Amino acid sequence: MSDSMYVPVMLKCNGRLCLLVGGGAVAERKAAALLDAGASVHIVSPQLKSGQLRRLADEGAVRWTSRAYEPGDLQGAFLVYAATDDDALNKTIALEADRLGIWVNVASDGEAGSFISPAVMRRGRLTLAVATSGAGPAAAVRIRQQLEEQFGRDYEEYLDILYSMRSAIKAQVESAETRKRLLDRLYRLDILGDIRRGGYESWNTEKIKLWIENNQEE
Repeated sequence: MSDSMYVPVMLKCNGRLCLLVGGGAVAERKAAALLDAGASVHIVSPQLKSGQLRRLADEGAVRWTSRAYEPGDLQGAFLVYAATDDDALNKTIALEADRLGIWVNVASDGEAGSFISPAVMRRGRLTLAVATSGAGPAAAVRIRQQLEEQFGRDYEEYLDILYSMRSAIKAQVESAETRKRLLDRLYRLDILGDIRRGGYESWNTEKIKLWIENNQEE
């Protein structure tokens, strides 16, 4: 039984080199997530069993080195996924990554790597990640499914509105104290409730500016 506890983080991978060793279904899922995050994806594998990965390689969306993994392939990588069907090779990759100080995930044995991949639910700007510290990925998936029922599509619009409002407040108000007061008042508005009731009317730039002007005083 695993006793490991993990520190949850959100990694900024935009423009960073991320290496996938393996060309199957696991690599396909990891590649999709990395590309969504704007990463530069390099795959090392003798073959790509996934049709989706082959398409991405043909289109130039990912770089594919068509051979088995070799020592030195990790140089320059920000993070690595060891996703081959060879457990011993995956652990070898993990050991090299550890020596180089590179974050590594081992698909066949989470404990062998420096990070694990949680079950993830996305609603636009909202990202919820579930990990069970060794209790099993199936349990994490089931919890994620429960979260999907709790946090519906209305959260996408809600968070887009908050983002626009927060950006406007940061751009238009210099005082940190006033910004905090405005944000506190913004978060107390029942915008999500209005969206769910169908009563929310979009705020244009002028309406947002007027709201900011009218709510700055204590």
